[in-house]
Amino acid sequence: MLSRHPAKAAMELLRELMHRQEQTGFLDDDMLRALSEERRVPLYRLEGLVSFYPHFRRTPPPRVTLQVCRDISCRMHGSPERLAELQATFGEQSGVEIEDVSCLGRCDCAPAASINDVPIAPLTLTELDAVRQLLASPPAPPASPQTGHNWRCDPYATPGDQYGTARALVAAGNLREVCIERLKESGLRGMGGAGFPTGVKWEIVAGERATPKYVICNADECEPGTFKDREILASLPHLIIEGMLLAGLTIGAERGIVYIRHEYGRERRALEAALESARQQGVLGGNAAGSGRPFDIEIFVSPGGYILGEETALLEALEDKRGEPRNKPPYPGQHGLWGQPTLINNVETFALAVSIIHFGTDWWSEQGRDEAEGLKFVCVSGDVTEPGVFEIPLGTTVNEVIEMAGGMRDGIPLKAFLPGGASTAFLPAASANTPLTFDALRAAGSALGTGAVIVLNEQRDLFDLATSLVRFFRNESCGKCVPCRLGSQTAVELLDGVADGQRRASELEILPELGETLLQTSICGLGQVALTPILSMLRHFPDEVPEQSAS
Repeated sequence: MLSRHPAKAAMELLRELMHRQEQTGFLDDDMLRALSEERRVPLYRLEGLVSFYPHFRRTPPPRVTLQVCRDISCRMHGSPERLAELQATFGEQSGVEIEDVSCLGRCDCAPAASINDVPIAPLTLTELDAVRQLLASPPAPPASPQTGHNWRCDPYATPGDQYGTARALVAAGNLREVCIERLKESGLRGMGGAGFPTGVKWEIVAGERATPKYVICNADECEPGTFKDREILASLPHLIIEGMLLAGLTIGAERGIVYIRHEYGRERRALEAALESARQQGVLGGNAAGSGRPFDIEIFVSPGGYILGEETALLEALEDKRGEPRNKPPYPGQHGLWGQPTLINNVETFALAVSIIHFGTDWWSEQGRDEAEGLKFVCVSGDVTEPGVFEIPLGTTVNEVIEMAGGMRDGIPLKAFLPGGASTAFLPAASANTPLTFDALRAAGSALGTGAVIVLNEQRDLFDLATSLVRFFRNESCGKCVPCRLGSQTAVELLDGVADGQRRASELEILPELGETLLQTSICGLGQVALTPILSMLRHFPDEVPEQSAS
């Protein structure tokens, strides 16, 4: 039996609410009152949770819900037009609900859509007969995704070889020292966007004396344009598990948690199968990998919301609270889940950590290009011929990545790109020879971010697309801090007014000052980057401001 923190009821309320909604489709007043009595939890607390997380419903659902992504990659591929057509054609059908939603994490399939949370092929949206058939007979959830990739970072030639790194280090008796030393020497940085040195983080948490400790994998990948972790979950779940196991044995934790977005049902099933296999092999359990120490991993499914990708908001959700970011310091390494030392890395970071610990730092250095060291997963979407996930040497240029994705779609020249997802700054085509590294992109005026390269051709309306990104951050703000809540709303109202010709373009001059205010005073990264898209667009492409408002 794994040891547990005294807060034994944590992680149960949200799970119970998710479970009951799966059974009945919604959470009504009677159900919440009954749960309040059963769990001896104040009703207001349940109401607070249900009103915060967007996945919960308070009214009976329709028989079929068709959701169409509205964010940047899908917007570029006609999602607003498809949504309008579908609503006009099927919107009056009884039992059918058609709505636009935030990023579904399938930007390589733009315009992405789902029926009853089951992803459907993008071309289906243009084939009304196919949509009609799906609405009449909604698709069942598919089995775990099948992938045929051979990733360079995977050290195992066969399934039978998997988890060999952990077993070998346990047998040698030097696991903790080797893991920290190799990760620090490699310079691996967190691949979720913040870029904090991974080895340093592991060492900090390992040095904490308080117990119990926890290992958390952040798989809540919700930023527009970002879907690389989805592919890693599908094709390399054993590396995520082994990375968490190595981390747990290094820092002295007995429990790991994968926090995954609810839209990743197929990927969750792949991870669940890998977890069960690892338990059967003795990799997880009471004698993890033969270490004589317990370590196991469970999955927590997010009730929704981009803000939950922020590590402290994620912790709040795991503690059955509203997912609002905490003030920092203290940091999770010292005061994390239930106030205990907690190591949090994202999916890609755990997977790459295994590669480094297995092969060593010399191998890692050789994988990079020029001055850069190591490998990076990038996801490419937008105006490319073959969007997808690519494993690249760090130092590969944006132009080279575009070529990996089949080049510019329809041969239309490049106009601009986002190198690291929705929270990074636009760069012009002239910067496309910039290497994809933390330092090079910072020097160019942007960031590596999540490694999500969004490509825009010369025909794109950058003002519209930048506004859509600011609108995304406005929509996803948790509302806890005033600067983010009001600042993002003010910016959207101004941008929409300029686009509609109701506001003067000269009024946009307030945006840099507003952006600096959000940067300096917002609690978390969402507010700090909320205006980055529009500010960078105005800096590089001032002529993109609608002409009708320029007078």
